[in-house]
Amino acid sequence: MASKVIHAIYNDDDILMNAVKAVRNEHYHIEEIYTPFPVHGLDKAMGLADTRIAITSFMYGLLGLAVSITMMNYIMITDWPQDIGGKPSFSYIENMPAFVPIMFEMTVFFAAHLMVITFYMRSKLWPFKKAENPDVRTTDDHFLMAIDPGQQDLERVSQFLSDTGAIEISLIDKDDDH
Repeated sequence: MASKVIHAIYNDDDILMNAVKAVRNEHYHIEEIYTPFPVHGLDKAMGLADTRIAITSFMYGLLGLAVSITMMNYIMITDWPQDIGGKPSFSYIENMPAFVPIMFEMTVFFAAHLMVITFYMRSKLWPFKKAENPDVRTTDDHFLMAIDPGQQDLERVSQFLSDTGAIEISLIDKDDDH
């Protein structure tokens, strides 16, 4: 027998937020919530842990700064020193004020691009990936909460979800979900 999941569809984000809090208070497991736009505070209401992508962004920025310093020192001081505007090319430190804009831009470039790549890899998004959206209405104006009923009475769970404001409730096989 395939495991089941309950799909509860809501038509308002405020009702959804209240429903999420009620579902968590009843200790039901929320597998996923599909929304047509980001809902502020939904991650906290679901009890999701904070993301660490900001830490990776900082590390990528440091990598970009290191690459820019190494690149400019090699290109402008070691490999091809040039007298630009009468400024000496004896050391990196003497020329560093002229290199600050490049250091800033490379830091931002590395942080932004590598963070996006990390986000896509972490989210398992890649070209030609089949969408995992169980109901097309969640891309327009509806919100879907997928709940694992576990060993609970399905009728009781459905009635509870209906009381939270769900406009439609359906029982789906997990295998047919995606």
